[in-house]
Amino acid sequence: MERLVKSGPGWRIGWNPHAPEFKGLLGTDDWAVELTEAELNDFCRLLAQLADTIKQIATELMDEEKIACEAESDLLWMEVEGYAHSYSLRFILNTGRCAEGQWDNSAVPGLLQAAEMLKVF
Repeated sequence: MERLVKSGPGWRIGWNPHAPEFKGLLGTDDWAVELTEAELNDFCRLLAQLADTIKQIATELMDEEKIACEAESDLLWMEVEGYAHSYSLRFILNTGRCAEGQWDNSAVPGLLQAAEMLKVF
């Protein structure tokens, strides 16, 4: 497998299986952070969990009702916030170098789809 970087309006996600330590990449047009394989795996897994949770509770929410939902592992913390059909995403990396990032609601659908297609976890 070769190096792979997917991007769209307001988001980037990447995977380089040949990198010695930081095989993953997350970012926007304005920032980026490299992740270890385990961190990227957790990011993709937790993002999918959060998206599934939002889908499951969407039927119980009124259209104008906002929601915030969190998920975390030993490596990172994540939160989605907004409406069931449109929400922002935030993460905080809890490992030695620590990093924080955020995507607005218009970027999340593309990032979610790309993360599901990386198939690294």
